[in-house]
Amino acid sequence: MEPRTLSTPRLSLRPFAPSDAQEVYAACQDPEIQRWTLVPSPYEREDAESWVNGFAPAAWREDRAYTFAVRLGEDGPLVASVGVHVRGPGTYEIGYWTAKEHRGRGYMAEAVEGVARWLFTEVGAGRLEWRAAVGNTPSRAVAEKAGFRVEGTLRAALDVRGTLRDCWIGGLLPSDLALPSRQPYLPTP
Repeated sequence: MEPRTLSTPRLSLRPFAPSDAQEVYAACQDPEIQRWTLVPSPYEREDAESWVNGFAPAAWREDRAYTFAVRLGEDGPLVASVGVHVRGPGTYEIGYWTAKEHRGRGYMAEAVEGVARWLFTEVGAGRLEWRAAVGNTPSRAVAEKAGFRVEGTLRAALDVRGTLRDCWIGGLLPSDLALPSRQPYLPTP
């Protein structure tokens, strides 16, 4: 897929570029990002360089993941990262982190909803999933604020650096955002 830039009322979401490496490196020094996400730990400068120059652009080209650098406005600071991974036909999984100094302002829920709307209206997604290790209540709060319904707990379903963890799973459908679905949906009565 050709990389896209999205916008929300306060944010610009664009594909990562080589110029983002220093800000990604700085943000990922936060122990909470390393604790709750799948970024390497410790997080080295080479990890940031590899991310912005290798993984992120290749994933877009190969249609396996779409990652966005989330900035305040067009030229503001990097506040977050949102990534969407292809799980199967019409199904995607979202993951995210917010730089420590930008938490608590609603940026992440705004970015997640913006990405979800793009997936449902332009990419043709029928379902967006969110997973987080049990106990990651900030991630859960973002997901719920963005409209996800927490659907349960999956045992040993999240591999974090070689250790299996239980995780919460949530789903977001186009109808949860008052959007039409490209495919009919028959919920269980």
